[in-house]
Amino acid sequence: MFAMMGLVPKRVGIRLGNLIGHIWFRIDRRHREIALFNLERAFKREKSAAERRRIAKKVFGQLGRMLFEIGWVMRLDPKKDRRVFHITGLSHFRNAAVRKKGVLLLTGHVGNWEVLPAAAAICRIRMSIVYRPLDYPPMNRFIEQSRSQFGAGLIPTARSMRKIIRALQRGEAVAMLMDQNFDCHEGVFADFFGYPACTNKGLALLARKTRAAVVPAFMIRKGTGYRVEIGPELPFVHTGDKVKDLEFNTLRYNQVIESFIRRHPDQWFWVHQRWKTKPFHPWPREQ
Repeated sequence: MFAMMGLVPKRVGIRLGNLIGHIWFRIDRRHREIALFNLERAFKREKSAAERRRIAKKVFGQLGRMLFEIGWVMRLDPKKDRRVFHITGLSHFRNAAVRKKGVLLLTGHVGNWEVLPAAAAICRIRMSIVYRPLDYPPMNRFIEQSRSQFGAGLIPTARSMRKIIRALQRGEAVAMLMDQNFDCHEGVFADFFGYPACTNKGLALLARKTRAAVVPAFMIRKGTGYRVEIGPELPFVHTGDKVKDLEFNTLRYNQVIESFIRRHPDQWFWVHQRWKTKPFHPWPREQ
């Protein structure tokens, strides 16, 4: 099915994806309400209800486009299709990689994150992706194949620490999507759009343990192509206390993701329940 959708011309696929997203927005009440709730929480003081609803519709359109883009990616040849990508800030990655400790890529569900391995292949970056397997095995196998077709390694989140460290020791880049909700025992609470969000502490833990550089990298749609923005390295801040180290640096990672989302609010995955896990104690901003 995806292979057939990949045969659709890009501009037609964009229009069809937007149409699918528009229909999806109207009939999927649950995810529509999640997106509108999240947007209200993030932009209540900055954007009107009408503006937030327009952003939500665009988000569903972006998700509709992904159906066609997965098919396009299956047919993508990084050597021939370099013009599809516009990559900025590659020097930030190279400056971090020169230390030969590997690089931890801070990223999130922005634009079409599934295309990031293709961009890495174009830049000749050896990359592994830390991911949470899907509950539906056939779809999970398909996504794994799609992500690995350009040479990227895959590291399931369960018992992933040793595999990540080995990848870093080989000088690889390890991408971690840091914008999803985590359970209390797996993460730490850090401010995200003014509210406590339970966030994966693994990136801060790895940066502290391995001294690998943390470099933000995000991919957004730009017309019929993609723009990859690689930011400056985020130096690890040592406080003298391990728990505070994890909390403070995870907060900094959230701030980078939030800043990028604010620039491109219609390209983030607002249908995810980012604030689902609640803190045990009142959050300072909610008191």
